[in-house]
Amino acid sequence: MGSNLRFLSLCLLALIASTHAQLQLGFYANSCPKAEQIVLKFVHDHIHNAPSLAAALIRMHFHDCFVRGCDASVLLNSTTNQAEKNAPPNLTVRGFDFIDRIKSLVEAECPGVVSCADILTLAARDTIVATGGPYWKVPTGRRDGVISNLVEARNNIPAPFDNITTLQTLFANQGLDLKDLVLLSGAHTIGIAHCSSLSNRLFNFTGKGDQDPSLDSEYAANLKAFKCKDLSKLNTTKIEMDPGSRKTFDLSYYSHVIKRRGLFESDAALLTNSVTKSQIIQLLEGTVENFSAEFATSIEKMGRINVKTGTEGEIRKHCAFVNS
Repeated sequence: MGSNLRFLSLCLLALIASTHAQLQLGFYANSCPKAEQIVLKFVHDHIHNAPSLAAALIRMHFHDCFVRGCDASVLLNSTTNQAEKNAPPNLTVRGFDFIDRIKSLVEAECPGVVSCADILTLAARDTIVATGGPYWKVPTGRRDGVISNLVEARNNIPAPFDNITTLQTLFANQGLDLKDLVLLSGAHTIGIAHCSSLSNRLFNFTGKGDQDPSLDSEYAANLKAFKCKDLSKLNTTKIEMDPGSRKTFDLSYYSHVIKRRGLFESDAALLTNSVTKSQIIQLLEGTVENFSAEFATSIEKMGRINVKTGTEGEIRKHCAFVNS
């Protein structure tokens, strides 16, 4: 009887371990040893054709993690257009095909082993590093979610017009603080926006054809005259969030914000709170290396939000569809 009991208790321990499994570095070292190398090689082979994918994938990773945790729910398709990717904040997200192509290579090597959630997280890191940005550790072992909901995406993803109170709440809901808000906003150093996301600030801030007084007036005049001048093309006209330095992951985004030249209301909002404002000043007084290290800490923290591990979720065969 004793051995049976011991066996049962071992089974119970295994069950507890699987439901409380943690992410770990090199999670696939035995089950798919080449997985991370396949992601990295694909990034290196293709990023020079489309360096702007680094910004696109870090945004996709961010939008994924803020809805149901980092579970690749942003990648799922919906026959009724009710998935996260159909929500307004995700209509300009791109890079889905890039992730799908990596997934098919990884599937060919190890069918049914590596999650889309891990592939997205690794690819976001690898594209940033490949384009000269900071490196951060990516522990793996995430599993893929099976639910993707438009309304949840609309309610949880921070918007370009959010004020500091809303931003603080949305970040706190994910276990992130004001320091994380400042650091993760720093990814705007390589960002591109559409004129439509700041048209209110330029042309109709309070509904009276006015501009946002918190936006530097000289900069606003420049944007109106040269960048966002064709009102019929605001949805398609792109604009750099860190003009003059968009291709380098550096501190100049914060220099623009402190001069009241951040593009979004959510960028400007960082100056309306004493904690976030002083953090920006501190970052600008430090080195790029310091910013890179701090950014790495925050984005690694973001990559752990509500992850599914152990026996939760599934390992999707194709990133756009749940397994039947």
